Amino acid sequence: MKKTEHAIILLILATGVSSVVTQLLTIREFLAQFSGNEFIITLIFFNWLVLSGTGTLFARRTAILKKHMPSACTLTVCSLTLACLPVLQFFFIRFFRDFFFTHGTSVGFYPTLMFSMLLMAPYCLTLGFVLPYSLFILRLGRKTFSGTSIYIIDNIGDISGGILFSFVLIFVATPMQAFLFCGTVLIVATIYFCHAWSLSKPFWIISGILSFTVLLSGIFLEWTSIAPLEGMLETYKESRYGRVAVHKNKDQYTFFLDGMPVVSSQNELLAEEIVHFPLSQIERAENILVISGQGGIMREIARYKPENVFYLEMDPDVSGNMFRYGMITPIPGLQVIHEDAGKWLAATPLTFNAVIMNMPEPDTFQVNRFYTDRFFREVSSHLHEDGIFSFYIDGYDNYMTEPQREKISTIYNTLSECFSYISVLPAEKIFFLGSRKPIDTDIPKCLEKKGIDTEYIKSYFYGNITSMRMNYLSGLIDEKAPVNSDLSPRLMRIMYRQWFEKFDSSPIIFVILLTVSVGYYILRLSKGEYVLFTTGIMAMGSEIIIIFIYQTFYGYIYFKIGIIITLFLSGLLPGAIYGERFQTEREKDVLLAVTDGLIILMMVVLVAAISFLGAHVHHAFFLACGFIFSILCGFQFPLASRMKNNNNETLAAAFSADLMGASLGTILTSLILIPWSGIYGAIVCLLLIKLTSIAITARSS
Repeated sequence: MKKTEHAIILLILATGVSSVVTQLLTIREFLAQFSGNEFIITLIFFNWLVLSGTGTLFARRTAILKKHMPSACTLTVCSLTLACLPVLQFFFIRFFRDFFFTHGTSVGFYPTLMFSMLLMAPYCLTLGFVLPYSLFILRLGRKTFSGTSIYIIDNIGDISGGILFSFVLIFVATPMQAFLFCGTVLIVATIYFCHAWSLSKPFWIISGILSFTVLLSGIFLEWTSIAPLEGMLETYKESRYGRVAVHKNKDQYTFFLDGMPVVSSQNELLAEEIVHFPLSQIERAENILVISGQGGIMREIARYKPENVFYLEMDPDVSGNMFRYGMITPIPGLQVIHEDAGKWLAATPLTFNAVIMNMPEPDTFQVNRFYTDRFFREVSSHLHEDGIFSFYIDGYDNYMTEPQREKISTIYNTLSECFSYISVLPAEKIFFLGSRKPIDTDIPKCLEKKGIDTEYIKSYFYGNITSMRMNYLSGLIDEKAPVNSDLSPRLMRIMYRQWFEKFDSSPIIFVILLTVSVGYYILRLSKGEYVLFTTGIMAMGSEIIIIFIYQTFYGYIYFKIGIIITLFLSGLLPGAIYGERFQTEREKDVLLAVTDGLIILMMVVLVAAISFLGAHVHHAFFLACGFIFSILCGFQFPLASRMKNNNNETLAAAFSADLMGASLGTILTSLILIPWSGIYGAIVCLLLIKLTSIAITARSS
């Protein structure tokens, strides 16, 4: 291999590593800045893939222009730009978030879409441009250099970046430290490329120093860039599960998780309601289970003198900081367990007098698991005969919107599947109490019998929770509302509607524009490009579905989810390498149809497994599914990308079709198919899309 080729390959690998780390950190940053839900996660993925695909189309335009000769200087500028842009992108996100939008408020769908697209555009367009452009430069020296080889090399870089981030950087580095490491690697690879191609020394030395200076500025300005506008930043940590921060304003500490204030050191009213509403109903407090914490609740629980209090918190950084800043205080019998609540409950033989859940609104697939019939049934099976289960959701003022009514109705009906008696209390939050015995909703009277004195409940309960408010709330519950289940997350659909209604907007405009754009794009695709387009949809769709099912059955296990994602990337390699061996048109047509059929067969196997075995499916099955899906998708790339010819323009279009398909698969599966039609409906829709690929391949053959 020539030195020049070796230099470009190293540059592509370094770009792949850097781009994946940047993508994952960008998603986390937008989650923290925009109080993220599933919509935010999907929008960032969607914008990233669309912009990268557009950048690839720009590279295609340079291949069409006969006067343009690929330039090593252009690739150098692009690579050094990619090395330092992540730092600038993060500073812009953090600064312009409060410049364009009111500090401390939520931001709607369309502003988030435009804001994220504009700020990510420089990086993503450049990234999409670089990969095919690297191939164009390689072909200056060797015209027969394979486009599939570039695809494979880039994939190796992506896999390395995913492993580096998921299993190393997330534990030891802040975002700016991660950018410094990956950016430095990319700068070194670029300098080696410049040396191999004999570019002007002053040019690449000065450019490299400027890029490295930008990276260093990120280290020195990181703490300042995330400091709150009011008060002081006491603690900041990027844990494996999200951003953990504690703000101090005068004497009050507020705990933030992914930008959302979740715990305050001075919300005594909420602490009293969380604890005394359920515990006032039980005769004895032997074993109490607390799922996720809230400020002040342990002090209130201690008044019942429980023998054991099991406190479940998945993230050790969350519980550690809550103890550190006095939001949760150690009490006798307290045991802290760092594990997913669903997974731990399924494994423990313990039973409890009360289970108190403090989870956020079910606006992500991960949180929705705790509001399903299966989880409620699991909780019920771990309660004593006279035990009680309590949780709460956001309240309302004087008027309840239709999505709020549907949300309460769905939760109520889901809870009714598992508990004989249910009470809904319209306090500061809307509290749900479930038990096998009747519930006495006169909480102050129950506490008086137990000799427990309270500050807020005693004074404000009868004024806030009136019979009129309780009757109004119970009258709004629709007994025909569907139950929220693991494989049909009805609450997600309702939360999306509630989110749009909150900002007085509708997704219809976006759906229409997306449909028209996709239709126009498809009409311009060749047969091979359409195959790759549908493969991109299927690849992202199946990855999202498998991760969703896995965490539904086994809980959110960081390392296992990371392994699934890594296997999805890893399978592309052997698939692409093997697919490169087939050259004739006849072989390509037959093998494309066969692999399409195998992809569909794998989906059918997945449906059969979850239908007949459910949660009893071994976790290795999901790992194998992800890897096999990835192999089949990777196998199709070399076949479909050379169905017309192997020139630069065709290969750039193939890269773009794959990315555009992946972007559509992301938004289609996460925001439309799973919430609106459930897992089975999502799989059927993906199968129908892939069947069109088989039909087109068969027809042209």
